[in-house]
Amino acid sequence: MTEYFQDRSAIFESERILKESYTPNDLPERETQLKRLGLEVLSPVLNDAPPHNAFLYGKPGQGKTAAARFLLEELQDEVEDRSEISLTTIFQTCKGHHSSYQVACDLVEQLTGENPNGHPKRMVFTRLYDAFQEIGGIVVIVLDEVDNIGNKDMILYELPRARDNGHIEDMDVSVIGISNDMTFYDELDPRAKDSLCEVEIHFPPYDASQLRSILNRRSEKAFVDGAVTQEAIALAAALAAQDLGSARQAIRYLYKAGEFAALNDESNVSEEHVREAEDHVEQMNIAQSIRDLTIQDQLALLALTSLTAEDETPSPTPEVYSRYTDITSHVDTNSIAMRRVRSHLHDLDMIGVVSGAKRSGGSRGGPKYYWEINTDLDTTVNVLRENNRFDDVLDLIDKS
Repeated sequence: MTEYFQDRSAIFESERILKESYTPNDLPERETQLKRLGLEVLSPVLNDAPPHNAFLYGKPGQGKTAAARFLLEELQDEVEDRSEISLTTIFQTCKGHHSSYQVACDLVEQLTGENPNGHPKRMVFTRLYDAFQEIGGIVVIVLDEVDNIGNKDMILYELPRARDNGHIEDMDVSVIGISNDMTFYDELDPRAKDSLCEVEIHFPPYDASQLRSILNRRSEKAFVDGAVTQEAIALAAALAAQDLGSARQAIRYLYKAGEFAALNDESNVSEEHVREAEDHVEQMNIAQSIRDLTIQDQLALLALTSLTAEDETPSPTPEVYSRYTDITSHVDTNSIAMRRVRSHLHDLDMIGVVSGAKRSGGSRGGPKYYWEINTDLDTTVNVLRENNRFDDVLDLIDKS
């Protein structure tokens, strides 16, 4: 094996088990939600009737998608030998989409192989209904991360009422919406809310004990026997429980910890590896948060990053604003008022990219907010460098 690759079989038995795409074959920590989804939503299918429309909600990593996939696979197995029941399930992620139109186009492409993007909205939905009609029977559509479409939620009204409105005949379409946004339901159009939310199922955050059980089951299949200490599993579960209560986060910690152990040619995944993994994952999350910022957010962060490189932080808002205006003139971008830059700094504080604290101004006046970056300087610079407009400013930071 060349120097570019590494045999990780001393640590990992099957890394696929730790991937986000993996669907477990049991979800005991979600037994309550599974029973509601099965008994209250999907059971009518066994009587050749469409299931109820449902809305599953909770923070990311709470098993919502896994639960839907698990139960629909179980339902498919249940009806496989029943010739009188025709069931089709369709999973569609709404991530990266901002409207019902985009989701409808993707559904058409998934069903027909052709994407009708650019055609009028009504024509797109007509093609979608034609595709459903060709499938026939009972069609269950799972719209994952449906909160991405925001208030452009026409599809949540259209699909559940497709038969009532005469768009399809002698078949049925039901929808299961999955949302990571706890407020999405409140903002739905009343018609969409009435159509979609026949049954609402909340997936609360996992506690440390539940996450430990999940990690134990995954580690039994993913890692070589004895490669992971119970202390490492308990720590990964505790860290995730204290933060988001997310199984995805806990698994990510344990997976990255295993990679660090493998890279160091160590035979056991320890608590130290988990702590190293937590730091790494947090930096990666922060890096993505920076990428997702608006241009004015990034300019405010760039100003504070520049002051950090000169060891001038924590800096009061006027000093950050002065550096901000220097940078906007340098990169030929319109500047905004100081109060708005302050607002952007507060937004950055809320997502953990910077820290702001109110301090007494002493002889220089009343109390002021003082700001500093809350991320690794090199990581912040590297992510900001992805915007080519900032290259000259960042080159100066590198030289400081």
